[in-house]
Amino acid sequence: MTKPIYVINGPNLNRLGKREPEIYGTTTLAEIEAFCRDAAGDTPVRFHQSNSEGQIIDWIHEAIDEGAGIVINPAGFSFTSIAILDALKMFPGPIVELHISNIHRREAHYHHSYVSKVATAVIAGLGQRGYPVAVRAIADLLAASKAAGP
Repeated sequence: MTKPIYVINGPNLNRLGKREPEIYGTTTLAEIEAFCRDAAGDTPVRFHQSNSEGQIIDWIHEAIDEGAGIVINPAGFSFTSIAILDALKMFPGPIVELHISNIHRREAHYHHSYVSKVATAVIAGLGQRGYPVAVRAIADLLAASKAAGP
């Protein structure tokens, strides 16, 4: 059975569609989940969101044991959480860090992400379109790794 791609979303992303639409758009997290599942094709997706740092770390631990890749939008935890960084360091597969807005065009406190230190790739500023791009990127990285062999 194919291992799933984990899509993990951090704090306040449950408010997408209502939260600062001028920055984050009007697409809801449920719609983004559907985009991710469509982009993954036959690869299973485990889609999660939490406002709790501990829960996000628990999902990363689960992905270490059961997942093939991680797409993570840690939201505000990107800039504060060494604990999430440490959990991601243990993940053996590809990690794509995702931000709906271009964090580098925003206030200075959004410019330093701890997660970027361990991410295979970073996508920022594509809006909700970044999610299916990230899922396809993970699938492509996994396929290339499988083709390359041990």
